[in-house]
Amino acid sequence: MPRKPKYPCRYPGCPELTEGRYCKAHQKEMDREYNSNRPYKKLYNSSRWQGLRRYVLNKQPLCVECLKAGVVTPATVVDHIEPHKGNVDLFWDENNLQSLCKSCHDRKTAKEDGRWKRKVYTYGP
Repeated sequence: MPRKPKYPCRYPGCPELTEGRYCKAHQKEMDREYNSNRPYKKLYNSSRWQGLRRYVLNKQPLCVECLKAGVVTPATVVDHIEPHKGNVDLFWDENNLQSLCKSCHDRKTAKEDGRWKRKVYTYGP
Protein backbone atom coordinates (compact mmCIF):
# COMPACT_ATOMS: atom_id res chain seq x y z
CA MET A 1 0.00 0.00 0.00
CA PRO A 2 1.43 3.43 -0.90
CA ARG A 3 2.56 5.70 1.91
CA LYS A 4 1.93 9.42 2.26
CA PRO A 5 4.76 11.65 1.10
CA LYS A 6 7.03 13.06 3.81
CA TYR A 7 6.63 16.70 4.81
CA PRO A 8 9.20 19.22 6.05
CA CYS A 9 9.60 19.39 9.83
CA ARG A 10 7.49 22.25 11.23
CA TYR A 11 10.30 23.43 13.49
CA PRO A 12 11.51 26.79 12.10
CA GLY A 13 14.55 26.35 9.87
CA CYS A 14 14.69 22.54 10.01
CA PRO A 15 15.14 20.97 6.56
CA GLU A 16 14.39 17.36 7.63
CA LEU A 17 11.50 15.46 6.02
CA THR A 18 9.16 13.58 8.33
CA GLU A 19 5.87 11.70 8.39
CA GLY A 20 4.61 13.56 11.48
CA ARG A 21 4.70 17.21 12.48
CA TYR A 22 8.31 17.27 13.63
CA CYS A 23 11.47 15.28 12.94
CA LYS A 24 12.64 12.93 15.72
CA ALA A 25 15.05 15.45 17.23
CA HIS A 26 12.52 18.28 17.38
CA GLN A 27 9.65 16.02 18.46
CA LYS A 28 11.53 15.26 21.70
CA GLU A 29 12.09 18.99 22.25
CA MET A 30 8.43 19.82 21.61
CA ASP A 31 7.29 16.99 23.94
CA ARG A 32 9.56 18.34 26.67
CA GLU A 33 8.16 21.86 26.23
CA TYR A 34 4.57 20.58 26.23
CA ASN A 35 5.10 18.54 29.39
CA SER A 36 6.74 21.44 31.21
CA ASN A 37 3.49 23.39 30.77
CA ARG A 38 1.53 20.56 32.47
CA PRO A 39 2.57 20.72 36.14
CA TYR A 40 0.25 17.90 37.28
CA LYS A 41 1.54 15.31 34.81
CA LYS A 42 3.73 13.78 37.54
CA LEU A 43 0.65 13.14 39.69
CA TYR A 44 -1.12 11.35 36.85
CA ASN A 45 1.97 9.23 36.12
CA SER A 46 2.44 8.12 39.73
CA SER A 47 1.81 4.55 40.83
CA ARG A 48 -0.51 5.91 43.53
CA TRP A 49 -2.77 7.44 40.85
CA GLN A 50 -2.66 4.25 38.75
CA GLY A 51 -3.80 2.23 41.75
CA LEU A 52 -6.56 4.70 42.64
CA ARG A 53 -7.66 4.78 39.00
CA ARG A 54 -7.92 0.97 38.88
CA TYR A 55 -9.85 0.99 42.17
CA VAL A 56 -12.40 3.56 40.93
CA LEU A 57 -12.86 1.75 37.59
CA ASN A 58 -13.41 -1.57 39.41
CA LYS A 59 -15.87 0.08 41.79
CA GLN A 60 -17.74 1.89 38.96
CA PRO A 61 -17.15 -0.08 35.74
CA LEU A 62 -19.82 1.82 33.75
CA CYS A 63 -19.86 5.44 32.59
CA VAL A 64 -21.85 7.55 35.06
CA GLU A 65 -23.06 10.06 32.44
CA CYS A 66 -24.19 7.39 29.97
CA LEU A 67 -26.08 5.59 32.75
CA LYS A 68 -28.00 8.81 33.46
CA ALA A 69 -29.10 8.74 29.80
CA GLY A 70 -30.04 5.05 30.05
CA VAL A 71 -27.11 3.80 27.96
CA VAL A 72 -24.74 1.10 29.21
CA THR A 73 -21.15 2.04 28.28
CA PRO A 74 -17.94 0.73 29.87
CA ALA A 75 -15.92 3.42 31.63
CA THR A 76 -12.32 3.91 30.55
CA VAL A 77 -11.42 7.23 32.23
CA VAL A 78 -11.44 8.38 35.85
CA ASP A 79 -12.53 12.02 36.06
CA HIS A 80 -12.35 14.64 38.81
CA ILE A 81 -15.95 15.79 39.37
CA GLU A 82 -14.73 19.16 40.61
CA PRO A 83 -11.48 20.20 38.86
CA HIS A 84 -8.62 20.10 41.36
CA LYS A 85 -6.89 23.27 40.02
CA GLY A 86 -3.68 22.28 41.77
CA ASN A 87 -5.26 21.34 45.10
CA VAL A 88 -3.50 18.05 45.91
CA ASP A 89 -6.05 17.10 48.58
CA LEU A 90 -8.86 17.48 46.05
CA PHE A 91 -6.79 15.54 43.48
CA TRP A 92 -6.58 12.48 45.76
CA ASP A 93 -10.12 12.77 47.20
CA GLU A 94 -11.90 9.52 46.32
CA ASN A 95 -15.32 11.18 46.64
CA ASN A 96 -14.34 13.64 43.91
CA LEU A 97 -13.75 10.89 41.32
CA GLN A 98 -16.15 9.33 38.82
CA SER A 99 -15.87 6.80 36.01
CA LEU A 100 -16.60 8.07 32.51
CA CYS A 101 -16.24 6.81 28.95
CA LYS A 102 -13.74 8.75 26.84
CA SER A 103 -16.45 10.54 24.88
CA CYS A 104 -18.20 11.89 28.00
CA HIS A 105 -14.87 12.81 29.61
CA ASP A 106 -13.72 14.73 26.52
CA ARG A 107 -17.03 16.60 26.35
CA LYS A 108 -16.90 17.52 30.06
CA THR A 109 -13.26 18.58 29.91
CA ALA A 110 -13.83 20.71 26.80
CA LYS A 111 -16.61 22.61 28.56
CA GLU A 112 -14.46 23.16 31.65
CA ASP A 113 -11.31 24.19 29.76
CA GLY A 114 -13.10 26.69 27.54
CA ARG A 115 -12.56 24.88 24.26
CA TRP A 116 -16.15 25.69 23.34
CA LYS A 117 -15.68 29.48 23.64
CA ARG A 118 -16.21 29.49 27.40
CA LYS A 119 -13.06 30.90 28.97
CA VAL A 120 -12.91 29.03 32.26
CA TYR A 121 -9.38 28.45 33.54
CA THR A 122 -9.14 24.98 35.04
CA TYR A 123 -5.49 25.16 36.11
CA GLY A 124 -5.11 28.78 37.10
CA PRO A 125 -5.04 32.15 35.29
